[in-house]
This record gives sequence, structure tokens and C-alpha cells, in this order.
Amino acid sequence: MPQADVNGIDIYYQVEGPDDGKPILLITGVGTQMTRFPQGFVDLLAGRGYRVVRMDNRDIGLSQKFTDHGIPDFREASKAKAEGRKADLAYQLSDMAGDCAALLDHLGIAQAHICGFSMGGMIAQLVAIEHPAKALSLTSIMSNTGNPELPNGTPEALAALTTPRPDPTQDLEAFIAHGVNTAQVIGSPAWPQPVADIRAAILVDYERSFHPTGFPRQYAAILATYDRRPFLNKLTLPTVVIHGLQDPLVPIAGGRDTAANVPGSDLIEIDGMGHNMPPEIWPRIIDGIETAALKV
Repeated sequence: MPQADVNGIDIYYQVEGPDDGKPILLITGVGTQMTRFPQGFVDLLAGRGYRVVRMDNRDIGLSQKFTDHGIPDFREASKAKAEGRKADLAYQLSDMAGDCAALLDHLGIAQAHICGFSMGGMIAQLVAIEHPAKALSLTSIMSNTGNPELPNGTPEALAALTTPRPDPTQDLEAFIAHGVNTAQVIGSPAWPQPVADIRAAILVDYERSFHPTGFPRQYAAILATYDRRPFLNKLTLPTVVIHGLQDPLVPIAGGRDTAANVPGSDLIEIDGMGHNMPPEIWPRIIDGIETAALKV
């Protein structure tokens, strides 16, 4: 099992594609495992000549857990950000960006194209800001800048994301039903996923790793992370921002704000896309990644 000791913790990763391919690091969203970049998506990237690195972020999947730190106070995390101070949390998004940079070092990769969705987009931005020597290009998907004035997601989407899931060891069917509902609420209206496919993905992730307390710690790190606009303004690397017009969780304003704050960036808005990446738009997303990558 490929594990890297980075920043004093174990990070699980996989590398696929040609050995001499252009390195690209894929970073997933809050509470999600690297499987959210499905094999088919990875195969498409590898087919275009990329050496694809996927990883489980800390506190999720097969990477090191932080269970002993307990459940954080979301209000305190938000208050700390508003007051311009560092929240007392198990870790920050900056620590997770540091994991990404250290993993690339572990793999002997001097520089890579950095791509992330949702929280992963925020982490990707922080890699570009805090570890600029590691980033060849930046692709930020369905994410935002940390601007506190941006609109929140819809009540339904926020509730679907943050409502505690049933315990699958007590009621597996209720656990699956909750996951199906979340996927349907935040998903892409133009490309609804078949329920059977959603259920299958939930079961794969559950059997791979069930770790419910990772989500609140990662979510608190999002709430506490600084407004990145002043730093995004200084980026000079090729950047693409991809966002769905119908995203109910991170509204399109977040993507537009990101693009507006990175000089020379390209904004790709996808009509019908919500807060997921259905297979029907994988080629468009990869085209977007290459819009930035081919400028290097």
C-alpha cells in the first residue's frame, strides 16, 4: 500500500499514467476520498500523457486520522477567521497544502500541475500561494477564494452536507439513503446520476474507509482559512477556474470571484453542472485543465 511519511504523518497516494508524463496532482473535497476522482477520469488524463497523482487528504480515506482531536467548534473557527487570528484546530488547510507539496517531494516531482475541486480547489490555491515552486499551473474547480462576502449555498445543500449521517454499522440502508439524498441535492441537474451508481459508489467508499469524524475537522479548517484574494492577486502561473452555473453548495459567484482575483486566469462556466463532476463533462473538465497546463 503506497504510503508517504510527509510532515510527520502518513498520506496514502496512487500514481498512474506514463512514467515520463506531465505530473498532475488531484486534490479532493471535504470529507471525500481520492475515489471521487474516479478511475475513468484518471484514465482520460493518463491518455493525454499525464502522470496522475491521487491522494487521500489527511484525516480521510487511508491516510492518517486525527480522531484524538475530537469534534471542533464551527462557530469558533468562523469567529477566529473574522477576527484575523488562527483558530485552535487539529490542522489548517495550509497544513493540507503542505501535505501536497511534501508528497510531491517524496515522489521526486519537482513541479506539477495542481488541480482540486471544492475544498480541494482551496487547497490547490494554497499550494500555488504557499508553495509556488511546486505548481506549474492551477485548476480550481467549484471552489472559492475565502471571501466572507460571497453567498452561501442553498439551505437544502448545506443541510445535506452537514446533517450527521446514520451509523452504517447500525443501519446501512439509512446510511446509503442519506448519501443518495446528498448526491441528488448537490448534483448536476443536467446530468442526474442513476441511483444505482450513487449507491455503488457509497458502498465502495464505505468498505474502503469509514471515518465520519474526519469531515467536521476538515470543514472547520475551511471555515477558519484566510481570505486568499490578496494572495491570488499576486499569482503568475497559468490558472483555469471551472464552475457549474447550477452549483447549489458553492454558488457560481465563488468561481467568478476566483477568476477575477487571479490575473490572466480563464473562467469556464458549465451550464447544467452542480457540485459534482458527472462523466458526461469529464472531457470538458480535462480540456479546461489543459487550457492551463499547455501554457507552461
